[in-house]
Amino acid sequence: MIPYFTTEILMIGMLVFLARVVDVSLGTLRTINIVRGRIWLAFFIGLIEISIWLAVMSTVILKIKTEPVLGIFFAFGFAFGNVAGILIERWLAFGDVVFRVISRKQAKLMAQTLRQCGFGVTTFQGEGMSGPVVELYIICRRRDQKMLADLVHKIEPEAFYMVEQSGHSNHPCRPMLQPTMLRASGWRNILKKK
Repeated sequence: MIPYFTTEILMIGMLVFLARVVDVSLGTLRTINIVRGRIWLAFFIGLIEISIWLAVMSTVILKIKTEPVLGIFFAFGFAFGNVAGILIERWLAFGDVVFRVISRKQAKLMAQTLRQCGFGVTTFQGEGMSGPVVELYIICRRRDQKMLADLVHKIEPEAFYMVEQSGHSNHPCRPMLQPTMLRASGWRNILKKK
């Protein structure tokens, strides 16, 4: 067996890799929470992050001269941790977004339907390249953004929409519908048919 990859070094290397993935992922989440103004969440994440980092650094620093391969595990753990942190944050979908829809045909129906679903909708009249348009302005939770996009597309497939990060909003609307209620099939339709 190659001396660099003894079972002990491989096990230590995997632990270093996994610990770096966790600590860098936490660092990514902490940074995002700092930017969004979540002070206490950032504080507790930072506390856990630095504890893991200190444990990993003390392990690597003591052995890096004799086992330089640990530096490779350390580096790969750091790189993968950045990706993992971003993916975790997207999956958690904390925060609110500003969802803007530009409608040329079905603005009234769309606003009415979205309001019935529990979204707060403000409309603005405007002029587009090919005539009058209506902008629908909605603040919603990030986790509801896909459901909102599906509703918009269902009502007016040609509607243009864009999503922006919201800094802080005091009353983001929570939809009354769950994603399952939007589907053409499902248990709710079975109960309706009876």
